[in-house]
Amino acid sequence: MRNITILVVVLLVLDQALKIWIKTHLCINEAIEVFPWFQLRFVENNGAAFGMQIANAGGFDWGKLLLTSFRIVMIGLLGYYIHHLTRKKSFPKGAMIGLAMIFAGAVGNLIDSLFYGVIFTASTPLTVATFGEGYSTFLMGKVVDMFYFPLFQWNSVPSWLEFLVDHNNYFFGAIFNLADAYISVAAVYMLIFQWQTFDKEWN
Repeated sequence: MRNITILVVVLLVLDQALKIWIKTHLCINEAIEVFPWFQLRFVENNGAAFGMQIANAGGFDWGKLLLTSFRIVMIGLLGYYIHHLTRKKSFPKGAMIGLAMIFAGAVGNLIDSLFYGVIFTASTPLTVATFGEGYSTFLMGKVVDMFYFPLFQWNSVPSWLEFLVDHNNYFFGAIFNLADAYISVAAVYMLIFQWQTFDKEWN
């Protein structure tokens, strides 16, 4: 359990350190080109993965509150499940690391939603955020995303594939963060290499 806890803490520190640096050094939609095919581009969202937005018709954001509450419950259940599995000496370390990565990713994005609206001033296209009295309330912070890969640009995109491109017609125009990457990498790894472990666990 100690090693898993250390792994989760390290992953969380890396995720939050990068998000705080992005949020306090870049304006909304500002980008740093690392390579022609890779940018650090600052966007915020209400809590959906990969830079996607949650519709809000105005007034109190009940959708975000529901999503945040759901995440808290699921993270609690996942944490309990991981704690349960650490007592099984025969449980594969690879699967445990995968679960720890998913847990760290979920907690990383939850921290944004819980606290960023309280501790940061608002980010706008013309300013950078600073530590201050906040611009929202507890549970209403926005998730910070930054990894953008403009790999392939299509001049003509079929309507049924538009969800895969951004406004500049770049394929897979989603912008994501380290927490999203933890979850995605771990999920793919466990589906490919560890599915038999969980099949035995639940049967």
